[in-house]
Amino acid sequence: MVTLADVARHAGVSASTVSYVLSGKRSISTATRERIQHSIDALGYRPHAGARALAGGRTSILALMMPLRTGLYLPVMMEIAMAVTTTARAHGHDVLLLTGEEGPEAVRRVEGSALADGMIVMDVELDDPRLPLLREAERPAVLVGLPADTTGLDCVDLDFAAAGARCVEHLASLGHRRLAVLGEPPAVYARGTGYAERTLAGIRAAAAAHGLDLLHRPVDGTYGAVAAAVTRIFEERPGTTGLVVQNEAAVEPLLAVLRHQGRAVPEDVSVVALCPDQVAAHASVPLTAVAVPARDLGRIAVERLVARLRGEDARGPELLAPHLTVRAGSGPAPTAPGDARGRD
Repeated sequence: MVTLADVARHAGVSASTVSYVLSGKRSISTATRERIQHSIDALGYRPHAGARALAGGRTSILALMMPLRTGLYLPVMMEIAMAVTTTARAHGHDVLLLTGEEGPEAVRRVEGSALADGMIVMDVELDDPRLPLLREAERPAVLVGLPADTTGLDCVDLDFAAAGARCVEHLASLGHRRLAVLGEPPAVYARGTGYAERTLAGIRAAAAAHGLDLLHRPVDGTYGAVAAAVTRIFEERPGTTGLVVQNEAAVEPLLAVLRHQGRAVPEDVSVVALCPDQVAAHASVPLTAVAVPARDLGRIAVERLVARLRGEDARGPELLAPHLTVRAGSGPAPTAPGDARGRD
């Protein structure tokens, strides 16, 4: 079995230097750290987790807090989780997944035990009840999401306010004057989930700046719920020519409902979404969309947490700029908005 001493000899360093690289207790130059990592990989060295925890006070485990509850779009959450896992392994860490709706209790479990060296927290609310505990915790944490108060916190997220605004600006540039938003399920807004509230704020601000008429309808992602919402939108605002979809699960039901009502996309109604690229690109009508950069969010969260474990200070919030990809789902507004009604 390969030992730490074998790695040290292979890398041409002392055993204590290898130990410092593994534990993160001291800052080691990048060149030396890379040489040691090369030796670890070449020799197939695997430190004993229990012995390493006892010797260095580290478990080489990162806790990922990913509540699975009403309104969450699981494909995006799982893509972030996959990126967290693969990036953590590249840095020599394993991932402990904490699910459920434990809230602050999950933070207490990690902080009060040797479960993990640090925490990555998802599904962040504007006034998240976990924040006071995270600010006081000895173990560092990085949030995938943006609370109302980011003081003392490491956060990474898509700039959802700018993303919402970008969708509206695109439709405004095409001449659309009356828009509707198919939002997240009501439970997501009831919790004050940060990304949902910030997206809606950006949409509303951009609509006001462009003088557009705007209607917002929270909706579950089922066909029945989407059909009811769309029918009500066109009854209340018959001249609606642009739809912004904030709810990924509603994309295909929406397109099916519009087909059933005889509304062509984009000739009668343009549809723009905030969703993963694979959802927008492979929809029955490829949609213009701002992609949710799930892999980047997971990767950056781990990199920030690893940096914290090496002794770096929290760097505050980092918002990724939105990128809108134009596809077939959006086009110029109909010349006569009243014509954007069902043809059947």
